[in-house]
Amino acid sequence: MNTPRDVKLVAFDIDGVFTDGRFYLSDEGIESKSFHTQDGYGVRRLLEAGIDVAVISGRASGAVAKRMAELGVQHVVQGCKDKVAALDEIANQLDVIAADCVYVGDDIPDLPLLHHVGFSVAVANAVPAVREKCHYTTTAAGGCGAVREVCELVLASSGHQH
Repeated sequence: MNTPRDVKLVAFDIDGVFTDGRFYLSDEGIESKSFHTQDGYGVRRLLEAGIDVAVISGRASGAVAKRMAELGVQHVVQGCKDKVAALDEIANQLDVIAADCVYVGDDIPDLPLLHHVGFSVAVANAVPAVREKCHYTTTAAGGCGAVREVCELVLASSGHQH
């Protein structure tokens, strides 16, 4: 499959996908992350097109919760140890099967979920083991427009124009 078909849910990792993989930690222990504004517009377009969006991350961050709330993403799983189970729970709530889902990842912990969904995407700066196993690799790096690229790919394959 070269393009995603009949996509009902697009799920993303956060660190290395929505961000460039870095996080900033102050002397006081306050963490911050950088998000690309164009990615946010892509997510909003998916939601407007009736395609559900989820984020599933192994780390927990208040910045992620705040940004996803701003974008209207209702399915946010943080501090996740089993990403396949998390996606299955969300898919079950939405009455969707894994074959109708896209997942976007960048690192080894994403592999089980990338194998589980109907269409798997690696960001350009993903580790080689992830890029080798995915249906598609973005031209943009994580945190630099990769999310937007995936959103536009899904929208185009489902007949939505810019």
